Amino acid sequence: MINLQKKHRFILSILSGILLVLSFPYSGSLTPLVFVAFVPLLLVESYITTKRYRSRKVFTHAFITFIIYNVGTTWWVWNADASGAVLAFIANSLLMAITFYLFHLTKKYVGAKEGYISLLIYWIGFEYLHFNWEASWTWLTLGNTFSIVPSWVQWYSYSGVLGGSFWILCINLIIYRVYQNLWIKGESWRIQTPLFIVAGAFFVIPMTISLITYATYEEEKNPFEVVAIQPNIDPYNVKFSSPPMEQLQKMGELILSKATKSTDLILAPETAISRSFDEKIFKRLGYYPYLKHIQTQLDNVPICIGASTVLFFDKKNSRSSRLFNGGPGFIEYYNTSIFLDENSEPQFIHKSKLVPGVESIPFSDYLPFLEDIAIENGGTSGTLGTEPHAKVFYGKDVRIAPVVCYESIYPGWVAEQCRNGAQLICIATNDGWWKDTPGYKQHCSFSSLRAIENRRSIARSANTGTSCFVNQRGDIHQATKWWEVDVIKETLNLNSKQTFFTTYGNVMGRSFAFVAALLILFTFVKRFKKYRSS
Repeated sequence: MINLQKKHRFILSILSGILLVLSFPYSGSLTPLVFVAFVPLLLVESYITTKRYRSRKVFTHAFITFIIYNVGTTWWVWNADASGAVLAFIANSLLMAITFYLFHLTKKYVGAKEGYISLLIYWIGFEYLHFNWEASWTWLTLGNTFSIVPSWVQWYSYSGVLGGSFWILCINLIIYRVYQNLWIKGESWRIQTPLFIVAGAFFVIPMTISLITYATYEEEKNPFEVVAIQPNIDPYNVKFSSPPMEQLQKMGELILSKATKSTDLILAPETAISRSFDEKIFKRLGYYPYLKHIQTQLDNVPICIGASTVLFFDKKNSRSSRLFNGGPGFIEYYNTSIFLDENSEPQFIHKSKLVPGVESIPFSDYLPFLEDIAIENGGTSGTLGTEPHAKVFYGKDVRIAPVVCYESIYPGWVAEQCRNGAQLICIATNDGWWKDTPGYKQHCSFSSLRAIENRRSIARSANTGTSCFVNQRGDIHQATKWWEVDVIKETLNLNSKQTFFTTYGNVMGRSFAFVAALLILFTFVKRFKKYRSS
């Protein structure tokens, strides 16, 4: 056994964090490093277990690794809200450290082999549950690491992004085992041959399948021309203070500069209409006739556009309802997508995966006073209203999944929209809050994974950040530059066929989360028995 002094253990913990940062998109983009990033931390855990040090030391070292990972990859959140960033860094690092700590406890009280298997179960279960609770921050799902190399993970159409997380952890565990056998146990290289074969198979087989799929995948021809605009309106100083009609007219000019009568859809960004209005009187406001005027000039091309909207209720409709100051009743605010087709009534769909602390106050159902400390953002505060389930827009010739900003990092949510019939994914966002940092680049790259999971083309319109198009293999086309006014046009292919992931969702996540719950219970039963017998 190598003697790891205290300083060496801290160096190894820090090294794991640095490797995770360097492997993540646009915080290093050295993707292959992710396959060894957990090895130093696993060495620390093994040493602490062997020396029978207190288990809390494992938690401490894991927290060091994951706070480096969180800060090093998402430090740009600070530009939007400093206090929220600190809270996100600490909370997410704690959750990751607890997950790693549970693996250590299972290894300690159940058995070494069972323990290492439990790391896979706990981590995938943790990432799945992180998609499905109110304090969700899933930006750092391990499988997102491959968003800049879509040719590596074409099998996400079966497993979803959690398959990538599983792949990463498996290879880390195998490499760690080889290192442990060679340099800790002193075994010969020859004895490691079976492990080398397993490691090679775990890496080469998924990679080969993916590269072949990537090279041979052909989209079914179903052409659909989309124009996406990037108006580049300063979200801090202009967007929510200058007249919204002036902003809309600027967007109209962009649309008419590129769209033609053969265009099938116009896509505008999140909160393109920035001042909140009552959805029920939309047709009586100036926005509606102006947009219809644009449509008339282009042979009634459909428009999908973001807006801030409200609805009024006689009684409390949901936890998002708040008393209306101007009279009796309640009001709810929404981050909304609007769809205007040829002759049908305007369709409204509300953003439902909300940014914790900015658009939603986690657990305010149980602690209502938390709504009072809501963060101001864009003229609204507190928890926004949401849809009860994933919805799609129904056009004359197309069904569209409107995905607003943060929703695009939720594979299950987007898959549900595609399961409900969406043939095209339209992402509307406003990434200017983070300024010129890795944030907007990471956010854009995640679109590639949603395209692969569902085999749907994607049109992306950002107020600023990156607007682009993504094909069904996950390739990004016509990516716009930061802080520039632009408008892009491309013919995409619609697709109605459902992938395995679209049909069944996060099968791996659901299964592992269930097993993880049982394993935690079993681990603590074993721990209790051991203490009782001693």
